[in-house]
Amino acid sequence: MAFTTPQGRTATSLSEINVTPLVDVMLVLLIIFMVTAPILQTGIDVQLPETRSVKETNPEQRIVLSISREGLIYYGSEAINFSTIGEHIRREARGPKESIYLRADKDVKWNSIVSVIDAIKAAGFSEINLVTKPFSEPRRK
Repeated sequence: MAFTTPQGRTATSLSEINVTPLVDVMLVLLIIFMVTAPILQTGIDVQLPETRSVKETNPEQRIVLSISREGLIYYGSEAINFSTIGEHIRREARGPKESIYLRADKDVKWNSIVSVIDAIKAAGFSEINLVTKPFSEPRRK
């Protein structure tokens, strides 16, 4: 692109875009998404108890409540109050026959687990599944 200056000379403008800053920003965003995506998918870090019988489920279509080691209750990855468990479940559930999955850290007191199960049942849901991980047997030499 050419244009005329007040002195009558013709000058050209720089019409090329410097893509280096764009590439830098995109790489930083890519790294941020790569780091945060696994955290968003797995939710809360809970050390699940081990059992011999574990049934695989579809993680995309389920309502998951988690109880952390500290006794905090999470709906997905959002910390919630004990008194609002029913509200959160009713908002997402398709009906009273919906399966609710409860993940609890293996060091959580049984009283906390029973209280959350009772709150789920009080909300009108009876399909409660406790999430565990497969039992890992020690390696034999």
